[in-house]
Amino acid sequence: MNQLEAYYNKFNEEKRLNSRHGQVEYAVTMHFLKQYLDALEEAGMARNEIRILDVGAGTGRYAIPLSEEGYDVTAVEPVHHNLGRIRANGPLVKAYEGRAEKLKRFSEDSYDIVLFFGPMYHLKDQDVRRQAMMEAKRVLKPGGRLFISYIMNEYSVLMYGFKDHHIKEAVRTGMIDETFHCTDTANPLYDYARLEDIYALSDAAGFTREKILSQDGPANHMRPVLNSMDEEEFALFIQYQIRVCERPELLGAGCHTLDILRK
Repeated sequence: MNQLEAYYNKFNEEKRLNSRHGQVEYAVTMHFLKQYLDALEEAGMARNEIRILDVGAGTGRYAIPLSEEGYDVTAVEPVHHNLGRIRANGPLVKAYEGRAEKLKRFSEDSYDIVLFFGPMYHLKDQDVRRQAMMEAKRVLKPGGRLFISYIMNEYSVLMYGFKDHHIKEAVRTGMIDETFHCTDTANPLYDYARLEDIYALSDAAGFTREKILSQDGPANHMRPVLNSMDEEEFALFIQYQIRVCERPELLGAGCHTLDILRK
């Protein structure tokens, strides 16, 4: 069992995704994903002809509901526990064990949309990250979209550095550099990005950017406030985040950033 698998065997990912801050991330992501799916249908494709490859699919948070809506969904997941959850709860999903940088089982130019909602959290080696990007580009149809989610550097520094009072240790041990960018030693499992890191990776792979946005904005910073909201107020917060998530002054401040790229 590798370190990543051991982590997800203990970490309750579904609890995080179903929390109020997780619901914000999901709702905003699905809002923009559905824009592209709807455009494919409006262009004449039947829903069951639209092919989605969800790489690093976790327990199927996106793959399962998309398959239930009639899309042709394939999931790739390296963690056995998560893969078992997809197979148990998503009988319509074609689920395989695999990694983002090794998609050899899939033909080139074969998917309309590729989802990377987990790989860039955990791939720390730059060569492997570029290889994953090129694999996504290879399997996408011309004009297909790649949706990539990143965990942001400033969220980690603010929450786990300052809020949880680890900042002095992080500086002393080199977990952050002189610019307060998390180094490879900050966390053995997670990579933390800044916007310039995201731009450099997409540019190196030769993608064209459609949109970049903050999926959850301040949601993770204000978890107690979200939890105290009634349903109407919480619905308004989700509407707010959908409306402001592309504003440049807010990018990078939340926990997650979504990059939408075109082949």
